[in-house]
Amino acid sequence: MNITPDSRSARIAVFIDFDNVEIGVKNTIGGQFDIGLVLEAIKERGEIVTKIAYSDWKRAGDYSRVLAQHAIRMVQRTVTPGGDKNGADITMALDALELAFTHDHINTFVIVGGDSDFISLVEKLKQYGRTVLVVGGRQFTSATMQKNCHEFIAYENLAGTRGGRTTGRGARSAAGTTSIAEALPLVRRALKVLSDREVTPQLGLLKSTLLQLDSTFSEREYGAGSFRDFMEKVAEAGAVTLRHVGRNILVESREDGSGEASDAGSQVSAHPALGTENDEDALPASPMTMQDGIRAVQKAFSDVATPPRWPLYVRQAKQFLRTAIEGFDERNYGFASVVDLLRAAGKEGVLRVERDRHGAIRVFPGARLTLSPVVVEPVAEEASVEAAPVDAVAVETVEPPAPTEEPKRAPRRTRAKAVKSSKPRARKTVRAKEAAAQAGE
Repeated sequence: MNITPDSRSARIAVFIDFDNVEIGVKNTIGGQFDIGLVLEAIKERGEIVTKIAYSDWKRAGDYSRVLAQHAIRMVQRTVTPGGDKNGADITMALDALELAFTHDHINTFVIVGGDSDFISLVEKLKQYGRTVLVVGGRQFTSATMQKNCHEFIAYENLAGTRGGRTTGRGARSAAGTTSIAEALPLVRRALKVLSDREVTPQLGLLKSTLLQLDSTFSEREYGAGSFRDFMEKVAEAGAVTLRHVGRNILVESREDGSGEASDAGSQVSAHPALGTENDEDALPASPMTMQDGIRAVQKAFSDVATPPRWPLYVRQAKQFLRTAIEGFDERNYGFASVVDLLRAAGKEGVLRVERDRHGAIRVFPGARLTLSPVVVEPVAEEASVEAAPVDAVAVETVEPPAPTEEPKRAPRRTRAKAVKSSKPRARKTVRAKEAAAQAGE
């Protein structure tokens, strides 16, 4: 899955080290390697534009026919008498790098295989800004490969097996048998990262962050069919609260929550149709509480003695609210983050929330925000100017020297006129002499 851009824009190239993955599946899991499972999992992450597999297809048997049905281009691996252990690896690495150089629209590369020799290829593709996924078995794929790609997809999870052997390097529990408690530290760490970034922790963004922290993470390992099912299990364990906001699901950590109040908020948000009578703990999830938060923001910015310098970034706005409102916590008003509170105030016209050219959120005063201290200061300055009669007298005393400058310009205008008038008179004199000479003749 591409971490940065939207998954719909992912253009994927798949490179399959067939001999490596086929032998690995047979020895560690048992049964035949199913390329269809792998391709279906990759399709969930974007559009596959090319598929290439490397093997000695003369020895592959029926696999050649299966791969042909999936429109996979099969590159023949020629076996030399002296042996070519890395022949297919080198060819595959060269083809992948050539594709990265010549096809800019391909932004995601999937390597199906577990050989640690491909770690150099993974690092080089990452240097060129490509997203790299690795598909293999937890027991036969190099641990270095699993940890250094953007996402590792375990074949055991795709096959839904309980994996034969549990020994070997990088071995883990079989799919669906890992306790949800083992994932809680990673989930809390991801939520803290998003909190430090001041980003709303939605499900999709949370999973991307989990994969950034641990590329081997998979919800299927914990018996969940989807990431939403996984987070519902985490919520049942008491580690987080799931809050439904429109079509989105926000995740809040309970690590520093308020116990019963968080539980009540979780029940109300997870089941909007249910309510609790005479339960004050459920108030933070009500729309009126959100309105109280908006009014608190409006009052904080309006009544401050020293107004802030606009615009404010999210971190600056949060620090200002903490200073202006005693015990400020956006969650008390039913908001998952300060960004949600500022955006709600923006919809009410109290603030104006925009993004700069780098995508950072900035906050400006809204139409409904009254900034009285800013208005009073200019009025006081104007009054002080009007009340000072000495200034008016000083201005009048400066005016007399002005007329002395005009006579200096007058001679220049007079000389200009004189020059212009002398030319016609000179021409008239010549004509008069010529006329007199003709008359004398």
